[in-house]
Amino acid sequence: MKYYSICEFAELIRKTRQKLRNLDKRGVFKPHHVTESGYRYYSQGQLHHFLGIKDERQLNKVVIGYCRVSSQKQKDDLERQTKPRR
Repeated sequence: MKYYSICEFAELIRKTRQKLRNLDKRGVFKPHHVTESGYRYYSQGQLHHFLGIKDERQLNKVVIGYCRVSSQKQKDDLERQTKPRR
């Protein structure tokens, strides 16, 4: 099983490290384990839970977007819209 440091996990869920520390302190969302030195680690399962992924098959879904422009002047806009997003 893969484990994420608090920094990695915070980046993946787009929250701050402080937010995760506060959630831990309040008992709302605990890390998978904490080392003797106090480092928090979160599991792959917790990442899926936090992101609302209920089934591994959801990870392999393809998202298709539709982009259009009304005139040739907007062609550059279309090229920006069609760039892959993270």
